[in-house]
Amino acid sequence: MTHLLAVGGSDAGIAAALRARELDPSTDVTVVLADEFPNFSICGIPYWVSGDVATEASLAHRTRADLEAAGITVRSSTWASAIDVDRRRRRLTVTGPAGVEEISYDELLIGTGAEPVRPAGVPFGEPGIHLLHSMTDAEQVVAALELLPAGSRVAVVGAGYIGLEITEGLVARGFDTTLIQRGPEVLSTLDPELGSLVTAEVRRHGATVLTGSTVTGITPADGGQWRVATSSTSGDAEGTFALVVVCVGVRPVTGLAVAAGAQLGQAGAIVVDASMRTGVPHVWAAGDCVVTHHRLLGTTWLPLGTTAHKQGRVAGENMLGGSKTFAGSVGTQVVKVFDLVAARTGLRQHETSPLEVPPLTRVTVADDHKRYYPGAVPLTISVTGDQTTGRLLGAQIVGQRTAEISKRIDTFATALHAELTVDDVIDLDLSYTPPLGSPWDAVQVAAQGWERAAAAANQAAVTD
Repeated sequence: MTHLLAVGGSDAGIAAALRARELDPSTDVTVVLADEFPNFSICGIPYWVSGDVATEASLAHRTRADLEAAGITVRSSTWASAIDVDRRRRRLTVTGPAGVEEISYDELLIGTGAEPVRPAGVPFGEPGIHLLHSMTDAEQVVAALELLPAGSRVAVVGAGYIGLEITEGLVARGFDTTLIQRGPEVLSTLDPELGSLVTAEVRRHGATVLTGSTVTGITPADGGQWRVATSSTSGDAEGTFALVVVCVGVRPVTGLAVAAGAQLGQAGAIVVDASMRTGVPHVWAAGDCVVTHHRLLGTTWLPLGTTAHKQGRVAGENMLGGSKTFAGSVGTQVVKVFDLVAARTGLRQHETSPLEVPPLTRVTVADDHKRYYPGAVPLTISVTGDQTTGRLLGAQIVGQRTAEISKRIDTFATALHAELTVDDVIDLDLSYTPPLGSPWDAVQVAAQGWERAAAAANQAAVTD
């Protein structure tokens, strides 16, 4: 009987385990994870903190009982420390409730994910200073918030996806919330023109947003408070807060893989091929700890849950002798921020430089459905393409939550996957009914706007 062993109980590890059991129910599959939360939705953490999700248990994609019913052995609170890759031994050394032991394997998947960046000078471990990345982090944040009276001042450092989502949750719970962002606008994965719409939305709901601000120090203040010092072009400032949540990015966790002989690539992530092989015999890797094949850029590092699920599924199939390959990502992302939704896929203009093409970006505002039907709202859509060939390179959308923005960014993502031109997007046969769209959907109106801008730019170039 083949024994597959996965290190990491999140998206990649569980996807691999489930796929292997689906393909061959006789396969012996074990998942080793360092905490007690197998297959929990890390992306859902802000919504539990906010109270939108009623219970912590609701975040489990599958319970331990579900996984065990699928034939998977779950070894929780078990820390993997070393891999013996000798072909005659193949052992994983772990430390768990029973102490140190070795687990044999035929094929092993490393799905150790990513860990939060810990900026220097931040007193992590002290009461009131928190990261927000794991379920354990979330438990600590929720417990701390429940001790604070409504109206207490809370700071969030970092205005990416998690930072924005937790800011929304804190405001909903009645806390006086300050969001601190180093860039000129929140959500730096968008162009500033679109990011400014999200910044305004956060402020409209009562949060203080400090953009262009760098945290220079976090020090104790009276009464168990924390003094947060910031620096910006407008000068230095400081504020006092009862609680500080730091969300400034992640980095791949690779120590176990490196010790086993795996190589590192972009951003210090594990190098894998399209089959998720590491190059170390019988050792595979997937998820946020590995490099990503990007369909436009080639090899990069782009930690996303959707990507981890797909890579884990590929690895699980190939560990049983399959020949599946990871088709690649185009970096599709979406986030809800109060009543707005912001989404992107593909490349922004400055990200196209490795392609050595003349990029052109055009921003268009189009209604989400026919204006005569009540409730129509504007969508701000940015389209980037190759000015010479017309190939679609990327898109961004910001608009009201009611406007099916996720569906529309998925239209662009599908077009990118298929390597369509902007003109091809205009030709797509998309659905239409007045309450939901227009004969020319908003994505096609934006594509037409880009096409006109490209024609004008090309004509100007000829004239010059």
